Amino acid sequence: MMKPPTISEIKGLLEGHVGTRVRLTTNKGRKKFKISHGVIKHTYPSLFVVEVDDGQVERTVSYSYADVLTKTVVVTIDETQTNILS
Repeated sequence: MMKPPTISEIKGLLEGHVGTRVRLTTNKGRKKFKISHGVIKHTYPSLFVVEVDDGQVERTVSYSYADVLTKTVVVTIDETQTNILS
């Protein structure tokens, strides 16, 4: 059985993809998911920022690395269709 990545490993993976287009699948609870696309803009010590473009509206959203670890947010690289944690 593979051990889960640490928060610092997730941070390192995301730092390597700053400027990359990604798909975000966000778990909204009760079997509800929201899929959005955007570009990773910045990584900070406890969170990362994605500029999301859903339709006509561009907005900036931030997620913690713990969100990725607990799979509340699944980050997939658009080009290769690979999950950031794969």
